[in-house]
Amino acid sequence: MHFDIPFQIENYINGKFQHPISGSFIDNVNPATGKVYGKIPNSNDEDVDKAVVAANAALKSWSATSTESRFKILNKIAELIDENLEALALAETNDNGKPLWLSKEVDIPRASSNFRFFATAAMQFSSESHAMEGGINYTLRQPVGIVGCISPWNLPLYLFTWKIAPALAAGNCVIAKPSETTPVSAYLLAKICKEAGLPDGVLNILHGDGPSCGEAIVKHPSIKAISFTGSTKAGERIASIAAPMFKKLSLELGGKNPNIIFADCDWDKMIYNTIRSSFGNQGQICLCCSRILIEASIYERFKMTFVERTKKLTIGDPLVDSSKQGAIVSKVHFEKIINCIDIAKKEGGTILCGGKSVSPSGRCENGYFIEPTIIENLGPNCKTNKEEIFGPVVTIQPFHSVEEALALANATDYGLSCTIWTQDIAKANHVASKIESGIVWINCWLQRDLRTPFGGVKNSGVGREGGLEAMRFFTEAKNVCIQY
Repeated sequence: MHFDIPFQIENYINGKFQHPISGSFIDNVNPATGKVYGKIPNSNDEDVDKAVVAANAALKSWSATSTESRFKILNKIAELIDENLEALALAETNDNGKPLWLSKEVDIPRASSNFRFFATAAMQFSSESHAMEGGINYTLRQPVGIVGCISPWNLPLYLFTWKIAPALAAGNCVIAKPSETTPVSAYLLAKICKEAGLPDGVLNILHGDGPSCGEAIVKHPSIKAISFTGSTKAGERIASIAAPMFKKLSLELGGKNPNIIFADCDWDKMIYNTIRSSFGNQGQICLCCSRILIEASIYERFKMTFVERTKKLTIGDPLVDSSKQGAIVSKVHFEKIINCIDIAKKEGGTILCGGKSVSPSGRCENGYFIEPTIIENLGPNCKTNKEEIFGPVVTIQPFHSVEEALALANATDYGLSCTIWTQDIAKANHVASKIESGIVWINCWLQRDLRTPFGGVKNSGVGREGGLEAMRFFTEAKNVCIQY
């Protein structure tokens, strides 16, 4: 396929690319250069109404399409994503600021994996039956209908497809909104879906900001379920609208994840992965570990090594292969992170390395770059250790016992993920059972099996995604009871 990306991209409704009805567009900024390089629609309730009409017209046919036919189309989408990896990765990097090598190695391959996985899941999804005295019950799993999928800017196509693929596989029609900060890969996905033969109206992609476009999707009475990934604040707003309308909700929200390092860890493996879990994607992954807890006996050794390794991370142009750290996604988010670092200083934190903005030479001199930052001497109750920063900023704290490690790890309103480093499997299992989070990694980080449930507890969200959990979310259960 040849991708021609216009300066002014369009919505995708009923198989056609269309301007927003209001004629309103917003700037798309390349965060590595700080320059506007495109315009995107700022859709509103009129555009959502139009998309719902298209989805409703397509729903009866798509929901009745055989699972094998759905499989073929979704698998074709996966193949086309793979074939167009270079173009999609470049779009992702220009939108998000992440290194191009990262887009190629992680984001785009995972997007195709999502479609491939759920294409297969559609073929294998089954329901239960329950025999009883004098009869039998069986459960039908039927599509919800029209669903809304709203995804974030940190892993744009990766998380966009994580929602869309299971929704389509289950037989729903979708109204989808990518982040207005990173819209281009979703625009290209629409072209891929058209090429793959996805029927018109089954997937409609609307661009725009949260207040104008996102809320219109959440409020629409014909959209029966909302799957959202983003901030806890935005999730709270969505829940306040959708809950009184009795919509199904899946909310994957923020995190303030602990990384618990015991003295008996595999040192080299731990250090390598702690660098990744601290600063991967500029710390802009909901699963990044921003609170590092280290057993006191190895604290000084860890601090010295961790700071030394962090200082070696190259910050620069995302299009250059040697850059390990790219740009922060937007000026607004850049300023938020800088403000959080200033707050940490006022709270008494000691900056061990980083803490400042960076201006690379050349085309990126006006981009939004921040040094990877390590802070110590802050306790569990300060704002820095309580609130999500979502950037290349971590704190380090020592602990003296398993009980203290658990107390520090759970001292947050969030509960998305946790990483534990120890060779003592009994200790690892004990800590894992007591951690208040939806995901626990032991001696690894970001190892993902797409069959497993994904989501958090406390302020990190409601519901689970992945595997059968996603297929169940995007279907309604109907029990049928037959008396013999």
